[in-house]
Amino acid sequence: MLGGTGFRAILAAALLWVASALAVLAEPLPREVLEPYIVPPMSLGEQVNDKGVWQLLNSGGAEAGYVFETEPMAPLPGFSGAAINLLVVLDADGRFLDVQLISHNEPIFVSGLPEKLFYDFFKQYRGHSISDSLVVGSPYGEGGEGSALVYLDGVTKGTASVRIAHESILAAALQVAREKMSGVSTGPPAFPNTEYSEDLSWDDLVEQGIVTRHIVLNSEMDAAFAGTLWEDDDPEASDNPDDPYIDLWVVDIGAPSIAQAVLSPSTYAELQQFMSISTTDEPVLVIEAARHGLVTEEFTRNTAPDLISAEQSGFPIAFRDSDIYIELHDDLPDALHDAASFGAALILRTDRRLGFDPTSEWTLNIKSLREHGSFQPELGSVTTPVNLVTPERFYTRPAVIKPVPPWVDALRNRQGDLIVLGLFLTGLLLLLGARLNRLAGHRHFTPIRLAILAFVTVFIGWWGQGQLSIATPLAVARTALEGGSYAFLLYDPFSLVVWAVTIIGFVLWGRGLFCGWLCPFGALQEFAHHIGRLLRLPQIEPSAVWDDRLKWVKYAVLFALVALLFTAPARLDKAIEVEPFKTAITTFFIREWYYVAYAVGLLLLSMVLFKGFCRYVCPLGAVMAIGGLVRGRDWIARRAECGSPCQLCKVKCSYGAIKKTGEIQYSECFQCLDCVTIHDDADQCVPLIIAAKRGRALQSGVAQGVAAE
Repeated sequence: MLGGTGFRAILAAALLWVASALAVLAEPLPREVLEPYIVPPMSLGEQVNDKGVWQLLNSGGAEAGYVFETEPMAPLPGFSGAAINLLVVLDADGRFLDVQLISHNEPIFVSGLPEKLFYDFFKQYRGHSISDSLVVGSPYGEGGEGSALVYLDGVTKGTASVRIAHESILAAALQVAREKMSGVSTGPPAFPNTEYSEDLSWDDLVEQGIVTRHIVLNSEMDAAFAGTLWEDDDPEASDNPDDPYIDLWVVDIGAPSIAQAVLSPSTYAELQQFMSISTTDEPVLVIEAARHGLVTEEFTRNTAPDLISAEQSGFPIAFRDSDIYIELHDDLPDALHDAASFGAALILRTDRRLGFDPTSEWTLNIKSLREHGSFQPELGSVTTPVNLVTPERFYTRPAVIKPVPPWVDALRNRQGDLIVLGLFLTGLLLLLGARLNRLAGHRHFTPIRLAILAFVTVFIGWWGQGQLSIATPLAVARTALEGGSYAFLLYDPFSLVVWAVTIIGFVLWGRGLFCGWLCPFGALQEFAHHIGRLLRLPQIEPSAVWDDRLKWVKYAVLFALVALLFTAPARLDKAIEVEPFKTAITTFFIREWYYVAYAVGLLLLSMVLFKGFCRYVCPLGAVMAIGGLVRGRDWIARRAECGSPCQLCKVKCSYGAIKKTGEIQYSECFQCLDCVTIHDDADQCVPLIIAAKRGRALQSGVAQGVAAE
């Protein structure tokens, strides 16, 4: 049968395995899930790393802090084995603006206590700082007045779940603070070198300072409380001033050579089994051999000790109990064996990934409490700091690997999509550039065009998320205005390639390449138009006067967006919703009903008014029209008869891009190729038909003349 130690080891291993598995599955939530949690006037900015940390923007659009989930960074398992996931909002100074529960599976709140109690607990963090000594629990009476602790009221019967959530919040917040707020790159943390071996005894550890001992006498503690409400509340200290009040022994036992000299063989084996699973944890043994003790009666195993805190480089260290039964090596003094047998010994652990470096000096803080009064006693505390460091020789550091630029990662992640996109765009450019007239004259031109537009909608739009938006030109303008970096363009290489080809199209054809062939929402409108024709819906054809007037609306919309860029940039994100692209393409119509109604309404309008949004409203279309001014040639052939007297191309042009004179308005041309088809078709082009008739008449006259002779 398994002994108690063996059973605990297996249980700990199982729990840690579950926690590790859940940590792997903990993917950060997407923007659309997190945005509703942010309370205006604050808003969610850009994601700053792959662990789900986002910028927090103030009402003016400036960075004001950070938003993050706890599960991706600190997936501490709850009682169900699943992590409790919380959303934390920190300001730039490390102060909690908000903490909200996203998801959990704690049995006590799933089928037991009202779940509202769990949600309400997290409201207490607002206004507190990550540097505060936050403790879950309630002080006696008015004890908060004389205490350095900041108490958060727990939930009766749910204290353990609340404490696990509390530790998750502190661990994740600490990681964000170290990475984003300290301004110092800590580099990869040191970890125990398992290949390094050194024969050490307890005396060696003490002599070399590897073990730290700190004694505080009763008289010294009395002096610390002198002049306070609690100065006379420890009679034993007054009666025995020279006796130790605290006799603290601390040693980092992450290094095998040190752990073997401190722990019994069975406890050492249990610790190694624990660390083989929890590979990023650093264990620290703490023994208190005097009267102070290490924890209060309310302490729960496998949680943070309520009288112990720690810090390094100005940031708190999140320690929690390892729940390992402790037997010490025979060489240790009897007083330490006695302390361990009475429960005054803990093996604490902290995650090195959160920035803890055992080879750099850190501070362990011990809280000493005194009560004043018998009914609702007031609680006072004094903190005793103990500085510690472990020699570098027991540790090693991973080689610092210089990360590749984010844009390189973006290219690698989308390599397959970019290859397909590149082949498609190359083929499209060749088709329109070298064989445009043959394509326009093909008897199956309409099915070919619709097939290309279907590919654009599905692959470039819905799959590749390559729908261009007015947001990009505005972001470029803002960057130019503020003197920032344009590197953000590289983070979306798929869209950047579409932009590059669109700009090439400006020179070759004007706006028509993108608006006519590469815009996913434009393609959806064209499909809607064909459906309307199949249903024989009446078509709206604005008069030439109104068509000219309405075409100026898109320039007015563009001007309004540019004005917002300079006057109220925080409102720009909402204003850009004039484009239905996010709703129809980015989110597949899965949004609030009013956004969906707007996008669907525009598509329904296209069934009776050909591509009305593109022609009259689209601010991106206005940018494309302006960009088309760099067009280097008039690529649509014209004849002298075009416009005078022939008006066929003008009448057939659904975009109203041909003047009465027959001149092409390239700023309004969507490259549908209808006029090219007519121009080259001897059965449609009126000048060709007339010329053919004249030719036939001339041939007939010549033939008659020959016959008469």
